[in-house]
Amino acid sequence: MKKLLSALLILTLTAMMLAGCNTASNKADNNKETSSTSSDEITTSEEPKEQSDEQKYEPVDIRIGGLKGPTSIGMVKLMESAEAGAAANNYSFTIAGSADELTPKLIQGELDIAAVPANLASVLYNNTNKAIKLLAVNTLGVLYIVEKGSAIDSLDDLKGKTIYATGKGSVPEYNLRYLLSQNGIDPDKDVTIEWKTEPTEVVALLKETDGGIAMLPQPYVTVAQTQVEGLNIAVDLTQAWDELNNRSALITGVLVVRKEFAEKYPGQIAAFLDEYKLSTEYVNANVSEAAKLVEKFDIVKAAVAEKAIPYCNITYLEGAEMKDAMEGYLGVLFEQNPKSVGGVLPEDDFYYTR
Repeated sequence: MKKLLSALLILTLTAMMLAGCNTASNKADNNKETSSTSSDEITTSEEPKEQSDEQKYEPVDIRIGGLKGPTSIGMVKLMESAEAGAAANNYSFTIAGSADELTPKLIQGELDIAAVPANLASVLYNNTNKAIKLLAVNTLGVLYIVEKGSAIDSLDDLKGKTIYATGKGSVPEYNLRYLLSQNGIDPDKDVTIEWKTEPTEVVALLKETDGGIAMLPQPYVTVAQTQVEGLNIAVDLTQAWDELNNRSALITGVLVVRKEFAEKYPGQIAAFLDEYKLSTEYVNANVSEAAKLVEKFDIVKAAVAEKAIPYCNITYLEGAEMKDAMEGYLGVLFEQNPKSVGGVLPEDDFYYTR
């Protein structure tokens, strides 16, 4: 078991990217339009839904893990409902600073469900004899090209430029190289990528460099904009990925479940997924209120969350939609480095259906 855990921890290459920042920030002038649905239209139920005979079940204890970053933001309304005793099951939550803290607990049965980086879900499936299943996609891309100035309008404009970034040898690099290549840009010849260890190093370089360009994830983008005058979002890499129309999606975070638990409690899992979906809808429609909950549950400071949520691509995909998006994304990662997904692509039994 120790050898297995060690191998898995080494493979959690992108987890730290998802750890939340804890400083206040301002949003770029070009804020994305958020959903117009009012808080009255999207709420989590104060009472469990009426169930048919086939759906009836006894509530159980479900232990859920998450990271201090975008992949946990979508579940804050559910966390509040659980705290008030108004959820369909008895949920308890563990919010950690890195996937290294969650992975052993999930493998050893101390957690039942966890929000983790997308590629880590595949790694866990492959390294636990298929003991982990994918429940849902909860976060699309959080990577952005930012710049001081207004010279960059598309990926084409990056030719001949220097890009500061973090995540060399891991998923952020694979995402960037893939997108550049798909847009006719040779990442080894047409651009210069300077890889740094921490986002703080990138921010320092942007401060010192006129017209500096960088790839950063949210919520670091939001934080950086408070420290670097004139820093703007130039390219949304999630949008750039969607424009490829390649039957995949740029995915950051997902929900996974222990296979044994899912098979034992299908009704309870179904109720959880329904509540989780409502929670993500609430967060996207009620950013200010959700941001307060994000801070309450020690995920990210409210000031950062309120500015960053519209750019975090909080979502909910399950079933066939989840499978199509995830299969395509993992395929892209596999082509660049099979180890990034655990050596082989998951089989159909990786994808949970209800």
